[in-house]
Amino acid sequence: MHDKTLSELAAALTAGEFTSRELTEHQLARIARLDGEINSFITVTPQQALTAANAADAARAKGQAGPLTGLPLAIKDLFCTEGVLTTAGSKMLANFVSPYDATVVEKLKAAGTVSLGKTNMDEFAMGSSNENSAFGAVKNPWEAGAVPGGSSGGSAAAVAAGLVPAALGTDTGGSIRQPAAFCGITGLKPTYGRVSRYGIIAYASSLDQAGPMARTAEDCALLLNAIAGPDPRDSTCVARGVPDYTEELAAPLSGLKIGLPREYFGDGLDPAVDAAVREAVKVYESLGATVREVSLPHTHYAIPAYYVIAPAEASSNLSRYDGVRFGHRCQAPSDLVDLYARSRAEGFGEEVKRRILIGTHTLSEGFFDAYYTKAQQVRRLIRQDFLDAFEEVDVLMGPASPTPAFDLGAKKDPVSMYLQDIYTIAVNLAGIPGISVPAGFVGKRPVGLQILGTHFAEARLLNVAHQFQQATDWHLRRPALAEETT
Repeated sequence: MHDKTLSELAAALTAGEFTSRELTEHQLARIARLDGEINSFITVTPQQALTAANAADAARAKGQAGPLTGLPLAIKDLFCTEGVLTTAGSKMLANFVSPYDATVVEKLKAAGTVSLGKTNMDEFAMGSSNENSAFGAVKNPWEAGAVPGGSSGGSAAAVAAGLVPAALGTDTGGSIRQPAAFCGITGLKPTYGRVSRYGIIAYASSLDQAGPMARTAEDCALLLNAIAGPDPRDSTCVARGVPDYTEELAAPLSGLKIGLPREYFGDGLDPAVDAAVREAVKVYESLGATVREVSLPHTHYAIPAYYVIAPAEASSNLSRYDGVRFGHRCQAPSDLVDLYARSRAEGFGEEVKRRILIGTHTLSEGFFDAYYTKAQQVRRLIRQDFLDAFEEVDVLMGPASPTPAFDLGAKKDPVSMYLQDIYTIAVNLAGIPGISVPAGFVGKRPVGLQILGTHFAEARLLNVAHQFQQATDWHLRRPALAEETT
């Protein structure tokens, strides 16, 4: 069962090959047996999962099943989930059981999905390797000595290892697309505002966006159908109807205009990754697409702008964790100041502290205009670069990351870690959608092709990704761990 995609599992459930309960029991058994090797889950919820599976089987017996009814998945531990531990990968929230569901979780429950648990992640979504979790690093299923990417590395690793057929992640600067690339799966970051952020523990509110992670673009389309749409509880969520993202998957690519940003193929890009991406582009040419070079001239400002804006928003969002209302509280504080200081020092990890300090500094008097205001001005220029490019081409293509997955512990310098997001960060600053699809290997480690579109072009991106997957088999390849037969 675990070697099937979501769409294949849905067809098998409809055909009566097995029940949702049998499928759920199979996946839970795999998690219990194999996840000790990769540490992709923080919390597994077998009782809730089996209850949901029984309800899905009952709905199917009454003829009330929808496209996702009875299908198992996992949820990044950043989404509030009623009655379930929701930690954001942090000691600060190690004992927080959410009293309500995030809108996305609510929608998935209404669609009849079965959540198997909450996946591991970089603390408060701050990281590119999943080494910043208070619950231990996640290992890449392809090679245990490699990182799975971050911050949605637990979700990516769980899908790649066949522990779940799909999972939810969040993407603030590449945190869906980069781990998808490192783990050889498909990951979609929708347009900012396409999916509600209500109930997602905030990192950077103007950048965070939830999205699906699965083996195929078709599966991502099925999940996006369920989670996209307006939400009155989220003022940043766009009041716009949701199309059926599966309708255009089979559309031919003849006449598609592809742009290759020259800034994505320069210094710092691993030659083997460069070669894999260019081979993928040749596949598109064989499918009738045309290719031209374009420019995104402000790309080199994306990382400095992001690491002003995102920490500033994080500094504000994380100020609520003070040891008083909720979150970790230190023992025997001597006074209120000691309570604040020690609770935050004990509850937050090193990377989170670093970003809070950076953000507080850039928002302080005398530095706000010099740093934060200037970064927002640069953000506007980056957005305009993309809009200008999409006047000439339909989609942009390039690498999702400058290298394949790197070794655990290899990036000691924070700046070298930040540079891993050089091709993904600008997408969040501009608010446009992007998808990473498997496109080759460097040794045993996967390479991701990143495809970008203009605002609300998710259907087009999914079509472009799906057609590539119909012509190649990179998305079908599985790590040895996933080939376990039980």
